[in-house]
Amino acid sequence: MARIRTIIMGAAGRDFHNFNTFYRDNDKYEVVAFTATQIPNIEGRKYPAELAGGLYPEGIPIHPESDLQDLIRDKKIDQVVFAYSDVPYEYVMHKASLVNATGADFRLMGTENTMVKSTKPVVAVCAVRTGSGKSQTTRRVSLILREMGYKVAAIRHPMPYGDLVKQKVQRFADYSDLDKHECTIEEREEYEPHIDNGVIVYAGVDYEAILREAEKEVDIVLWDGGNNDFPFYVSDLLIVVADPHRPGHEMRYYPGETNVRMADVFVINKVDTADPDNVISVRNNLYNLNPDALVIEGASPLFVDDPDAIRGKRVLVVEDGPTLTHGEMAYGAGFVAARRFGAGEIVDPRPFAVGSIKATYEKYPNTGIILPAMGYGDAMMRDLEETINKMDVDVVVSGTPIDLTRVIKINKPIQRVRYELQEIGEPTLKSILTKKFGK
Repeated sequence: MARIRTIIMGAAGRDFHNFNTFYRDNDKYEVVAFTATQIPNIEGRKYPAELAGGLYPEGIPIHPESDLQDLIRDKKIDQVVFAYSDVPYEYVMHKASLVNATGADFRLMGTENTMVKSTKPVVAVCAVRTGSGKSQTTRRVSLILREMGYKVAAIRHPMPYGDLVKQKVQRFADYSDLDKHECTIEEREEYEPHIDNGVIVYAGVDYEAILREAEKEVDIVLWDGGNNDFPFYVSDLLIVVADPHRPGHEMRYYPGETNVRMADVFVINKVDTADPDNVISVRNNLYNLNPDALVIEGASPLFVDDPDAIRGKRVLVVEDGPTLTHGEMAYGAGFVAARRFGAGEIVDPRPFAVGSIKATYEKYPNTGIILPAMGYGDAMMRDLEETINKMDVDVVVSGTPIDLTRVIKINKPIQRVRYELQEIGEPTLKSILTKKFGK
């Protein structure tokens, strides 16, 4: 019987995972190509033979998603798998219509064929949208579990933007590991806060191999989800973070609603800065989709080292890139902090943007007067550095989770915004985790 000729649409994350768990050694299918979007500089490469398995001795080419229609026709494709996240339902169905009109079947893979079972308990933290506060929730969970006496490692949703063979299994215990693996700004934003808290981080490409390594040294695996994707691992407790600054998104984005329907616990974050009516709206939407899940309300209090350095000053606000781009937020913690601590003026960076930063503004015009800390490679980091250094401002207010001065040289004072999850009332993450895992 002829193998089912397949293309996997992705963004160097869920696409590779679906291939590894379902397609790699499955002789009923032939994965002819991956297509790539969302993340710069992925297309034009190959998923290497060393990771692709015996059925693919030449590896698998990665094409830009713009080539999809031609690939379906030219390669006589039978099936296209949609395997990336944080997109509205209308977007997904436009892609489905394109695929179907060109002749192929369109597939969304579910949990049964893609989740890996661990030998250790798994706590997963996911979200309904990028930028909801998933990372700070994950840090809070790791702290509680360690206070309970458990050794924990965070396994982070993939961000493999370099040499995929070298990145098959990555372990980060200190900052030197970040340098060794040549981590991008986006990777550092997720890994550094865990390392600062004394938590080992695993990431990479082959998530079953990653899990088996982590299991050797931990009591509990903490899945640190990304891009509102659902977990790669079967979870003993699934915590899903929702954002009342974007009410309704929990019901309109793929696969955020999948997370909502699977959740054991909801954290409605940022209630201290959101409209109360929006908090109520999100709570009602979550209940209608999953009435059995527990609900926690949380705040994200903001801190800077020197509020006086911001008060009355001309300020450049820098936020983490994914929250502003495919997360579709017009602001983040940096903007809120600049306003709260009395910035005299927030200076528009767009006239100073160069290279890839200028292109980012053109692709995501709703970003507005905030500078996204895009850094998917050395060239993009240089563009970010040049954009910041060209600006005439008194201070940079950085809402990214990392110290930007470790990766780029900034020629003006900087105030880092720090924020952690603060639960309000009962239940709390501590009470839920104690009930689930208490010794």
